[in-house]
Amino acid sequence: MKSLLRACNILKAFGDQSECLRLTDIVARTGLNKTTALRMLSTLVACELLIRVGETKYKLGIRPLGKRRYRFGYGMQSAEFGFSRAVTQSLLRSAAAADIDLLILDNEDSSSVALRNADTFVRERVDLVIESQTDTRIAGQICSRFRGAAIPVIALEIPHPQAIFYGANNSQAGLIAGRFLARWAEAHWQGQVDELLLLELPKAGQVPNTRILGGMLGVIERLVWLSERQIKILRTSGHYENTMALTRAHLRRSRAEKILVAAINDPCALGALQAFRDAGREEHCAIVGHNASPEAHAELSTKGSRLIGSVGYFPERYGEGVIPLALDLLAGRPVPPATFVRHEMVTPSNLRTFYPA
Repeated sequence: MKSLLRACNILKAFGDQSECLRLTDIVARTGLNKTTALRMLSTLVACELLIRVGETKYKLGIRPLGKRRYRFGYGMQSAEFGFSRAVTQSLLRSAAAADIDLLILDNEDSSSVALRNADTFVRERVDLVIESQTDTRIAGQICSRFRGAAIPVIALEIPHPQAIFYGANNSQAGLIAGRFLARWAEAHWQGQVDELLLLELPKAGQVPNTRILGGMLGVIERLVWLSERQIKILRTSGHYENTMALTRAHLRRSRAEKILVAAINDPCALGALQAFRDAGREEHCAIVGHNASPEAHAELSTKGSRLIGSVGYFPERYGEGVIPLALDLLAGRPVPPATFVRHEMVTPSNLRTFYPA
């Protein structure tokens, strides 16, 4: 009986399934001596009630004793986007590993659908919401619904009022893209550029569009002679077809032969690329996207493609950061107001380093 009670005390020492504890942590939380605790830990690992992490840490192999299963809501931006699908799969894996039920609703990149989904999350009484929608005009309305129901929110990519942010360091990502474009122009066009075309997403608000500002700054810090009249902006919806149509119309007006293109995301980059191809002017452009999402991988693998790179956000890793952050938030542990992902330029030459398959 005494051993059973000791085992229960050790299992109760863990706050949740994401928490990893050392032997010294468990001794401090349970009051057991080190020898007894170590013996009990070995038994619990053998019974698969605990999992050994590395050489010195342990985590729960079961749901914490006395705690119900959490249920999170996840409003995905849109199943249309490869980036969104990759984030979703990552969240599903991490939620399953932490024994969390994930209610997924597709926002369909629509303001009205996102608002309707927010009402559903409130009605379903989820413990926390992971929100991914791009229209800043309704961000306040969405968060107001969640605040009224006392539901904490983690916002992906687009900041939402009083929500924890997880996603891009947009200005840094933009600078990476712009500098890469400029170096490409120096290597292939001797630095001679007729036009810098910026594909922005107005509805996403100022923060995400700082990646476009960063892209412009990254180009002109190297190509300092580029004038304001050579910089053109297209206001896109963030979608492939819309950007393709806008770029086609622009190319009918522009006679420029050396055009650098900084796109807000990969669907826009690919839409612009198709417009150049349709016009028989692919050799006139060099395009960089953002996200290095699955739909860009095939194009980056195509020999001679003028999609020369995409800034990596690595959506397939989002769950590894977001789910522990959510559990810390619910446990009352301190969490940063913003967590930024690591960015790297993904190019045809290093694509298989990041994505071997």
